[in-house]
Amino acid sequence: MTATAYQTRFGSLKSYDKGHVEPIADDVKHYAMSNCFDIASKSKPYEKVVFGQNQIYVLETLRAEGSSPWYTCAHDEFALVMDGEVEVHLVKLDASQTVGDENKNGAVLVKGEPKGQKMGWMKLTRGHQGLLPKNTAYQFRAPGEPGVIVLQTCKGDLSIERWADICQTH
Repeated sequence: MTATAYQTRFGSLKSYDKGHVEPIADDVKHYAMSNCFDIASKSKPYEKVVFGQNQIYVLETLRAEGSSPWYTCAHDEFALVMDGEVEVHLVKLDASQTVGDENKNGAVLVKGEPKGQKMGWMKLTRGHQGLLPKNTAYQFRAPGEPGVIVLQTCKGDLSIERWADICQTH
């Protein structure tokens, strides 16, 4: 019996294989396949491009470049850095800037500068995940080269769907 050697290669914004679906006895249109690095390479900084969805829950790819606007959310979100170095700055918002509807899905922009108690910041690199607590303002800052963030959240007003552009169709 011969052992098969496998090599793990990690993608990055500068170096990735897009990948594809190889159906055996089916049509590729019955499947969805996308790549967060490919999406981020074609996105504007901090666009929230949906690349996975299960009912109201989505995975969004964000190109981390420079500083993002301040966001907040009525529910917790999670940011997973796939490439680069990203700082996440947090402010516990005063009631005047929190999302009024506790059932609203997805992130919204904070109006003006966030008001409230500074909670600190996280420095995240490849493979690090940070919690973005509900009713907290957060801002991403990528001080160096552009990076990639995968955001686990709920589909909202800022979520962008580009299925025709990001999924294999043939």
